[in-house]
Amino acid sequence: MQKYFFICVILITLNALDNGLGRKPPMGWNPWNKYGCNINEEIVRQTADALVSTGLAAAGYIYLNLDDCWQSARDPVTKKIIADPVKFPSGIPSLVQYVHSKGLKFGLYSDAGMQTCEGKPGSLGYEEIDAETYAEWDIDYLKYDNCHTDGTSPKVRYPPMSAALMKQSKKIYFSMCEWGLEKPWLWAPPIANSWRTTGDISDHWYSFIAILEEQANLAQYAGPGQWNDPDMLEVGNGGMKTHEYQAHFALWAILKAPLLIGCDITNMSQDTKKILMNREVIAVNQDSLGKQATRVKKVLTSEVWAAEVADNGAGVVAVLFNQASIQESITIEFDKLGISGPQNVRDLINQVDLGQSTVSYTCQVPGRSAVMVKFRSVQSEQ
Repeated sequence: MQKYFFICVILITLNALDNGLGRKPPMGWNPWNKYGCNINEEIVRQTADALVSTGLAAAGYIYLNLDDCWQSARDPVTKKIIADPVKFPSGIPSLVQYVHSKGLKFGLYSDAGMQTCEGKPGSLGYEEIDAETYAEWDIDYLKYDNCHTDGTSPKVRYPPMSAALMKQSKKIYFSMCEWGLEKPWLWAPPIANSWRTTGDISDHWYSFIAILEEQANLAQYAGPGQWNDPDMLEVGNGGMKTHEYQAHFALWAILKAPLLIGCDITNMSQDTKKILMNREVIAVNQDSLGKQATRVKKVLTSEVWAAEVADNGAGVVAVLFNQASIQESITIEFDKLGISGPQNVRDLINQVDLGQSTVSYTCQVPGRSAVMVKFRSVQSEQ
């Protein structure tokens, strides 16, 4: 039996939030990276339709989440949050019902401050009434940001919303967006299902690789019900080339990041659709072991990230990543993966078998690209 020594890190033993959710990283769509504040009911309904018609929902993308700017005020008497009546004239409950009718789940956004990042009403001091409202509206997911605070620590401001959500009969996935300021991976597992590890991603190469670098030592804090979140996907937004987006997607998948699409899926290219719907790459992200990749090798601009997987044949998946602008030869030695003996090798991005390797595996990786391969012991398949 093979032993995968490279993933033998000690999982931090803080108990995950006990709401039964997030046993696998969530998959879905969020408008912020494409639309910012320019979101409305029509876009949401069209996106719900497109998630189904394109096959994205069937591939696992089931959360349709709103971000900032859906809300406008609080009722002066009840203090309940009110949706923007111009952008969402039918109201949030009607929109939730429509999204649910498509077999999807619906998410909202708020902030652990007095205002959201865009100056809309926040939830600080209103955690109980907001959690009750979300449950009443049948919300499935809450992204909780960190703007316009009272100066207290996130460790003080995030638990009240978590506790308020846990009081509801409707279980709601809780996504902390604390930006990694106070290392939430050290204290957030009992509070949230996932937590942002960095500031916001932007749709360009250097933003992507800067955020990737900050994930290098976080694998031991992730697992079923508790995920590190390096922010949403930029695939399809136009700021990177297709091979760069493919690398972005492959690495987010093996990091067990929430896979939240951030582009206009009603008008996406075939290249974008091919990346987002690659079932073998998605399977790595959704693997039942829930083990986040560790970086097992780095030489200048070449690096290898790897994780043990259990589904579709147990083995090890590795992403060989070339940050340079020119092609490089990247080798991963099997002892760095904790495997030995002949290995069957499969290219997961192109979904083709590559034959067998022993001792190590080498491939030519084009500039700013990634190769994603799965190793399975020949002996285990006999």
